[in-house]
Amino acid sequence: MTKADIIDAVHAKMDGFTKREAADAVELVFEALKEGLATQDKVMISGFGNFVVHDKKARMGRNPKTNEPIEISAHRSLTFKPSPVVKRTMNP
Repeated sequence: MTKADIIDAVHAKMDGFTKREAADAVELVFEALKEGLATQDKVMISGFGNFVVHDKKARMGRNPKTNEPIEISAHRSLTFKPSPVVKRTMNP
């Protein structure tokens, strides 16, 4: 499913919304999620799941092609844990 598919679904379910208004609403939700993840370590959406940011330390790795050791820099990683409601929807 793409962002365009989500916009189409919102437009189809919200009577009275134009496609542009549906697109704006979807964009606002995504912006709020991005801002929440940038400023906090966790975004919880009841009935959907949790987005959690993990801080990864720098570590040594290796280039699989040449076997040379390389340093993997510290970075932030995002994981998603679906709620039981979503799990039941996926696996009825």
